[in-house]
Amino acid sequence: MSILTTKYMGIELKNPLIVGACNLSADSQHLQKMEQAGAAAVVYKSLFEEQIQLENYQFDQEMGGYNERNAEMLHIFPDLEHAGPKEYLYNLEQAVKSVSIPVFASLNAVYDETWPVWASKLEKTGVAGIELNFYHASDSFEEIEQQLIARRVGIIRQVKQVVKIPVAAKLSPYYANPLNVIKQMDEAGANGFVLFNRLFQPDIDVDREEHIYPYNLSSPDDHRLALRYAGLLYGNVNGNVCSSNGIYDGRDVVRMLLAGADTVQVVSTLYKHGIQHIARMLTDLEAWMNTHGYHSLSDFRGRLSQKSLKDPFAYKRSQYVDILMKSDKIFRNYPVI
Repeated sequence: MSILTTKYMGIELKNPLIVGACNLSADSQHLQKMEQAGAAAVVYKSLFEEQIQLENYQFDQEMGGYNERNAEMLHIFPDLEHAGPKEYLYNLEQAVKSVSIPVFASLNAVYDETWPVWASKLEKTGVAGIELNFYHASDSFEEIEQQLIARRVGIIRQVKQVVKIPVAAKLSPYYANPLNVIKQMDEAGANGFVLFNRLFQPDIDVDREEHIYPYNLSSPDDHRLALRYAGLLYGNVNGNVCSSNGIYDGRDVVRMLLAGADTVQVVSTLYKHGIQHIARMLTDLEAWMNTHGYHSLSDFRGRLSQKSLKDPFAYKRSQYVDILMKSDKIFRNYPVI
């Protein structure tokens, strides 16, 4: 029997398959189905800064609408703290209690002070760890990348000071040097890295001439970027590497492990194939291991990483040049007009 145990954020998991943050995790029945299908852990849907701030604003507006209706009654309602974020924390706590596998929180804030404050609140729900979702799509010409990176690294240090549970960083690939950013975060104490975020990408309906916001599900080929960075990071950082995006079946899981990832996160494949697809992915992983004679993940994890390969150019630009030099092979598979 194959041994599938691995680690994420330093926590031992029964296998490398984690359900990433999404709306599916907000339903306790879905969570239980994920556990039954074999998921090793679940990342609960993200708490966003906008939820905290906008809900507070809306609550104040609703309460303020009744102010001064009577000269003797300046406030028809007592001063109440908004229950929206509290409801989120309550639901997260119930999610943790509904399954026996680890449940991780996901936090995406904007203001520096929000990160440690809400990380501390999330910890109290009983989650096994916190994923800092550093989702950032720049829309400013004045923003300087080094300042942004310094803030992110500082946030990790602040959060690590206020919580005792492990902390991971979920990153965008759109840094000038993602490897250096990850190295800085690793030195700041991050226990894991999720590669990568899917950024907000609007589209345009050309008939109605307006913006539309389609579901941003990944495609099977989207795993290649995470694969490359998993291969480069293997053996070079202390934190565990979790590959995300475009991981649809058991063979995709194998690819990530061969490159050097410790775990993977899946979301889109569950929307497209159902929660029970988790079981098939794990079955396919075990079948591949048996066929290739591997007893545990450690027997082959990182075998095709940059650090393990004899070919020094596998992850370098020379491979791109090699592909271009042999581009005629591409046309053998496609009709040329």
